[in-house]
Amino acid sequence: MLVVQKFGGTSVGDLERIQNVANRVSETKKAGHDVVVVVSAMSGETNKLVGYAEHFSSNPARAEMDMLLSSGERVTASLLSIALQEMGYSAVAMTGRKAGIVTDMHHTKARIEEINPKAMKDAIKEGKIVVVAGFQGVNEDGDITTLGRGGSDLSAVAIAGAIKADLCEIYTDVSGIYTTDPRIEPKARKLDKISYEEMLELASLGAKVLQNRSVELAKKLNVNLVTRTSFSNEEGTLITKEENIMEKPLVSGIALDRGQARISLIGVSDRPGVASEIFNKLAEAEVNVDMIIQNRAHAGMTNIDFTVPKGDLIDAKSVVADFLKDGDLEDDVYNENICKVSVVGVGMKSHAGVAAKAFSTMAENNININMISTSEIKVSMVIDERYAELAVRSLHEAYELDK
Repeated sequence: MLVVQKFGGTSVGDLERIQNVANRVSETKKAGHDVVVVVSAMSGETNKLVGYAEHFSSNPARAEMDMLLSSGERVTASLLSIALQEMGYSAVAMTGRKAGIVTDMHHTKARIEEINPKAMKDAIKEGKIVVVAGFQGVNEDGDITTLGRGGSDLSAVAIAGAIKADLCEIYTDVSGIYTTDPRIEPKARKLDKISYEEMLELASLGAKVLQNRSVELAKKLNVNLVTRTSFSNEEGTLITKEENIMEKPLVSGIALDRGQARISLIGVSDRPGVASEIFNKLAEAEVNVDMIIQNRAHAGMTNIDFTVPKGDLIDAKSVVADFLKDGDLEDDVYNENICKVSVVGVGMKSHAGVAAKAFSTMAENNININMISTSEIKVSMVIDERYAELAVRSLHEAYELDK
């Protein structure tokens, strides 16, 4: 079996942990598998390098930041390869360039365009353990690029697809995907399997284990993805195609996103095109709009409510201010004391009453729902932030996710 194993910053946080990773990789190799390892920078290293750059400039050139930040992963890859060699294994460290990872031209947030896996495949044929520096690639001009947040996960999934690996294991400091955040609901249960679609919803709704980009890529490349902890031998969670899951649960998980803000536009001119103008301007400002509700108000006016990430709120306010100044709306109201709680499950496709149970559960707990959004496998509700944990626990119990 050909396995890609990715280890995050906490897993390689110091020299002792790098040795632990070497031990785990050696166990996979001893079991008769070929291994490609993708590593992140040691925890804290990237922030330290950013601090170095900011000592000299408050706005350093992105190309220079890529050159600087990519060094963190190269250090880890080299150290792990040295550790494996000392244990008697044939191992080789590769930069993103050497591994054949080609990206577009966007520095600090590049996207992978293709991978030429020849160097990796040649090393695997020679019986070597390949250790790749994650988070980085090279553009068509030969310049180093980095992939942005979650970049090492992306590297691992893309490499797994390129070399047609049987499995891609993402090692973190958590043991898998849970039915909800165990810190909120101690009865949360770890899932054995979950579909790409469900994981994408959970990731976009606040679950921090994996990011959307890596799950989307795994789905596109049909890569079987496992997330597990590097600190024990506990089995993780397999993320795979829906048809690979025999018994599809009605609901797989409850997600909580505290990072949303609600914007209410009051007295918007009720004329064709006004909503298009507002949301086009928000898009141009790279504001990520989520839930939208439009209500007819009075006297030819309408009200529009929508949510955005709190990090986009300043840009959103700037856009709205222009429409307020031009007289296209009467008032604007902002509320950061909200959260979004969501029920996710592929079983919703074939079962009625899932949304009704969510709404009745909220009513039984005297939690007022401000906004509602649904998809084929998701029901999301915006509520006051003070009820966040009560809502999660109540929904978790209502759908019997602890059983």
